[in-house]
Amino acid sequence: MLTLSEFSPVTLSDQHLFSDHYARYPQVHSDNLFSNMVCWNHYANYSYLKIGDSIVLSSTILGKTKFRPPIGPRNPDLLDEVFSLAVRGGDEAPLVLVDTPTRAWIHDLYPDLAFQEDRDYFEYVYRAEDLARLPGGNYLSIRRQLNRFRKNCHPELEEMSPENLGDVKVFLQKWCEWKQCKDHPFLSFEKDAVLYAIAHLGALPLEGLLLRVKGEVGAMAIFEALNKDTAVIHFEKGLPDCEGIYKAINAETAAFLEDRYPFINRESDMGEPGLREAKMRYHPHHMVEVSYVLREDLERVI
Repeated sequence: MLTLSEFSPVTLSDQHLFSDHYARYPQVHSDNLFSNMVCWNHYANYSYLKIGDSIVLSSTILGKTKFRPPIGPRNPDLLDEVFSLAVRGGDEAPLVLVDTPTRAWIHDLYPDLAFQEDRDYFEYVYRAEDLARLPGGNYLSIRRQLNRFRKNCHPELEEMSPENLGDVKVFLQKWCEWKQCKDHPFLSFEKDAVLYAIAHLGALPLEGLLLRVKGEVGAMAIFEALNKDTAVIHFEKGLPDCEGIYKAINAETAAFLEDRYPFINRESDMGEPGLREAKMRYHPHHMVEVSYVLREDLERVI
């Protein structure tokens, strides 16, 4: 019987374990990536259990613990163990981030198990060339705003490096003051996640870009490979000093990546209406759909 006490906290020293495992079992949802976990550990308290050829992940946010299906070969016995642990140690929705192929596999084993679509955590995946080139009528308004930004603000693109990280920190402080992080705890957690990412650029497989306006950093993006076909944008921030700067960092990042990856995952909207509208405006190629399972529904099948 699995117990939560067998799980270990995810730490930077576990990177090789996860990179080797994900090379064999590529991920499609960014929340499972090692970089995401270590950057957000102060908020989500990630832990893992390596059991056989599989990894089981858990997170604990505000005292509520959730589990994910095993990552590895399809093992019905291990899945049953995770179900049991989720019922005993999880919250009211203890099994989360069930992607579409995993859901189909679980449904074959447990045809009566109910799944709930977790739309707030669907991830948006775009063709890289669409984001970089903004072709056709669908992107006409965005192209116009981007052209105005370039004409009025004269941006300079720069790769993130040890030499400019001090400027990034100054930018993040300005961003947090603008967003009033003190009054919005999640934004403070996000700022700390970005600071962890830039402090570990050399240790983690992360890259970053900056846009300078009048010599000062006005926007930034941090990204990495999600799998061999897809890059994922973990963080994208901009200041309101020059209209259109978010559209510019979006387009510049896509242009930087399009020769290496046909697709770009821009993560989820977390249920924020304005963010959802903005992400839909760029016409995703597809969504990474995920589901969750309620404890009461797991109890019925185990």
